[in-house]
Amino acid sequence: MSFSDARRLLRDAGLPKWALLLALSIALVVFLELFALPASLLIGPMAAAILLALTVGKGKLRIPSWPLQFGQVLVGLMMARTITPDILGTMAKDAPLFLLFIFSVIAVATGLGWLLTRWQVLPGTTAVWGSSPGGASAMVIMSEAYGADARLVAFMQYLRVVFVAVGASVISRLWVAADGAAPPPLILFPEVDWPAFTATMAFAAICAYGVRRLRVQGGTIIVPLFLGAFLQGTGLLKIELPMWLLAIAYALVGWSIGLRFTRSILKHVARALPRVSACIVLLMALCGCMAAALHVFAGIDPLTAYLATSPGGADSVAIIAASSDVDVPFVMAMQTGRFLVILMIGPTLARFIARRSGLAENPA
Repeated sequence: MSFSDARRLLRDAGLPKWALLLALSIALVVFLELFALPASLLIGPMAAAILLALTVGKGKLRIPSWPLQFGQVLVGLMMARTITPDILGTMAKDAPLFLLFIFSVIAVATGLGWLLTRWQVLPGTTAVWGSSPGGASAMVIMSEAYGADARLVAFMQYLRVVFVAVGASVISRLWVAADGAAPPPLILFPEVDWPAFTATMAFAAICAYGVRRLRVQGGTIIVPLFLGAFLQGTGLLKIELPMWLLAIAYALVGWSIGLRFTRSILKHVARALPRVSACIVLLMALCGCMAAALHVFAGIDPLTAYLATSPGGADSVAIIAASSDVDVPFVMAMQTGRFLVILMIGPTLARFIARRSGLAENPA
């Protein structure tokens, strides 16, 4: 094979574009990390993929299904790792209180999603999934499995993540008189427990294969989340996910979403931005009122109550809570409990709203 033939083969395989996508993703992640913005490892690759899709990609690049599903399984395991016996104990101790406020936040968020659907800002179940106050990456993956437009869901979810993280950071720093600790640095290559890592990879591979073989809807998140949390809680599995591996998983998910963006979708996003932003601010304000009620009627300190009821961005809230004088187990128990409830009732709720609205799922 001549050099020109090899070069043509590489070009036909899209390797120069993949190299450009990787370089642009790394640059955007570094840029976002300079400002300590949340979810940079996912937002950076997604933004890079959108730029490439709208310029030189021309809709030809796609993430193969096997790597993407494995990356989604790793996201599910990442969520499972946060469900510890301490958090479950805190939830069980004050179950009525947790359920009341968990369902209150979900009801408010769903109501705003319904309004966005009625106003035809976003189509069908997209607005409901986009408004769901669960883990952002998990909601994006789940929404696509249940027929929503993952591009618009990602737009809503990560816009809310940024709003909530900035709002929670400002309130936290004002509360502690501006002496709160900075978020921990991003360490891509920490020390690894190799036996636990090997077991985690084997378990992830089994989950990915089982979900694909059995065609479990939304299973790339649900199966590793619940099975992983159970095995971790019984001591049969230590979930070891170094940050470099999660960075790869986030990049795969972000690229899969971003590469499907088109100019028409971008125009739709631009038109929806003012009303979606207004709904996010309203949701944050209503959750703030719930935090005030939690403080008055349950005696929870105001900052703990505010972080516990913040609508989404559990990873960002965890970082802020860890650097503040709050009840961290209570905050994470509320956030984790809400995420689990959304996983269980989200699909049914989204389908119900879609049927009542009677709107199509595909945006104009």
